[in-house]
Amino acid sequence: MTLATEVKKLTESKPFYAVAGVGDFAVEKLRELPEQLQRLQSRRTELTKDLPEMARVYAGKAESFAKEFPEKARGYADQLAGRATEAYEDFATRGRRVVSKTSGDAALELEEVAQAAKPATPARKPRTTKARG
Repeated sequence: MTLATEVKKLTESKPFYAVAGVGDFAVEKLRELPEQLQRLQSRRTELTKDLPEMARVYAGKAESFAKEFPEKARGYADQLAGRATEAYEDFATRGRRVVSKTSGDAALELEEVAQAAKPATPARKPRTTKARG
């Protein structure tokens, strides 16, 4: 198979679209990060005051958490398989949209560049006939 065939085969696969979807999701979340950091910084004083009390409360609950953990872990593992499949499908769908939009935008840009780069067709010179003499 040619390289072009292999690339086309890859770019039409669900894993490719899932990776594109994950990348788009990551960009979206990174754009939200400055706002989230600002929100947390504004709560820093409040959180620091409450931290010792929260630590005591959670320390008291630690033993019951430890006892329940194996059973809860099994339940979470069962749920995780289903949620992972669902997330994979969602990312693949999102990736298809991103790739389609990007491909469409790129195609339009290429078309515009091609139109701008077309040389002007020179005017044809009229044919002159030579007199035989």
